[in-house]
Parts: sequence; C-alpha cells; structure tokens
Amino acid sequence: MHKAGFVNIVGNPNVGKSTLMNTLVGERISIITSKAQTTRHRIMGIVNGEDYQIVYSDTPGVLIPNYKLQESMLRFSNSALIDADILLYVTDTVEKIDRNENFLEKVKNTDIPVLVIINKIDLSDQERLEAQVESLSKLLPKAEIIPISALRKFNVTYVLKRISELLPESPPYFPKDALTDKPARFFITEIIREKILLYYQKEIPYSTEVVVEKFEDSEGLVRINAVIYVERDTQKGIVIGHGGQALKKVGTESRKDIEAFLGKKVFLEMFVKVEKDWRSKDNKLKAFGYQLD
Repeated sequence: MHKAGFVNIVGNPNVGKSTLMNTLVGERISIITSKAQTTRHRIMGIVNGEDYQIVYSDTPGVLIPNYKLQESMLRFSNSALIDADILLYVTDTVEKIDRNENFLEKVKNTDIPVLVIINKIDLSDQERLEAQVESLSKLLPKAEIIPISALRKFNVTYVLKRISELLPESPPYFPKDALTDKPARFFITEIIREKILLYYQKEIPYSTEVVVEKFEDSEGLVRINAVIYVERDTQKGIVIGHGGQALKKVGTESRKDIEAFLGKKVFLEMFVKVEKDWRSKDNKLKAFGYQLD
C-alpha cells in the first residue's frame, strides 16, 4: 500500500508557517525572516519514503489586500483550502484567536482533516496555552489542536505521525527523487529577496521583485544575471546604496547561499531597474509569475 497527498500550510502572516514547512521537509525550502509577507508564492516541498509521498505546500500569510500583488498572494492561500488532503492551520501563542475571521470560517467549513498548529509555545505558559486550546476548540470543533515549537522542533514528530496516519492511499504525484515543484531559478530569486528583506527597512523589501535573466551552468561555474525591480527612482538609490555598497553586500551574501544551494561556484551580477507601480499592474505581475484569476 502506497500513501500520497497534499498537506497545505495556511495561516496569518508571521506565525511560523515557513519555519514549520522547512522543519517538516527537512530542507530549507522557504525563506524565513521576521518581516510579515516574506512568502509571496505557493511553494511545494516533497518528502518521499518507500511507501509514501507527502507534498507540503507553504503559502503566503492571509491578509486583507491593499494592492494587486497582495490579491494574488491571497489567491495562493485560498487555493490551498481547495486542493489539500490535509490542512495545517498555523497560529501562534501571540496572535488574537479570531484574527481574520473570514478565512477562519472557510477553514471551519472544509470537509478535509484540519490540524490546528499552535506554534511558539515556548513564548507562552501552561495556563494561557490551555485557554487558547479551549477557545480554538470552540471556533474549529472538527479540528485536532496540536501545540508545538517549530523553531525548537518540539512536538513536530507528533505532527508528522498524524500526517502519515491521515494521508490517503494513492500513487506518488511526483517522481520519487523530487524535492520541490519549483526550478533552481526560483530559489535563486528567493535567496536574493531574503537578503533584501534582511538588509533594507520600511517599504523597500515590499516594493522589490527579483528576476533571474541569465542562468548559464558550465562545468564548475554558474553565471547568473539578476535584476532587482523597484517601483521608484528613490528606491533604486537606496537599494544600490552609497558607492554601490548596499547592493554589493546583498550580492556577496546571496552568492554564498546560492553556491551552497547549487553546490557550485557562482558568478553573480546584479542590476537594479525601476518598473513604476509594478505591484498594481496585471501584465507585470503575470510576467513575474503571480496568479491573477
């Protein structure tokens, strides 16, 4: 008997979905920063065993959209409710229980098995945690509630056990050696975007998009040209920095991680271009790989 299925991870921004995804997959698939809206796409991580295949899906944090890019991000989150075999709804010990009631109502009305993951329990105490479990049980009566700490890997083994028990019988959906559904180029853009999230403040990380324009893999060396798009000329100046120092730092740190990811030497060239108000333009969002319908 072979089991296989889609385990989709949903929840509000900054509750630890990407940390949990990476812990469950055992690889660094999703980028992680302390900033909200770090994840923009739906990213799959595939775990294979002799008689099972688990296809995890990390999704953007659920939010009320302010521009078209965020509308696309919300579509990724909503689609995860439709095609899951098991749903992991992640919350934490800090956020309000009923935050984003509309999405919570959709989770409540789904017929698929739901595991409610209360993350960051190392930041709480027994009394508060018990009260939270009780409140969530009333809000989502059909769900099973599991308190964990994804960062400290506490109780994650039990989550894995429940997933393997709930997984339906099915042949594998992907080749058994597959780790993700995304190409190498995607992860290179994510590595660069992670550095932008880490090193720039205010609106800069949210106004940038990264595109790999050239990826040449020759023996022993990968040559990469990447473009960082911003929305305004002032942002371009900030990204480049005085004498190009800020961009150089992003390039150096990105190159190290890309070399570790590809297992090869990398020559990385980066450019910054202005694409005015790209976050609100359908044609640009489509070109950058976002889902609009």
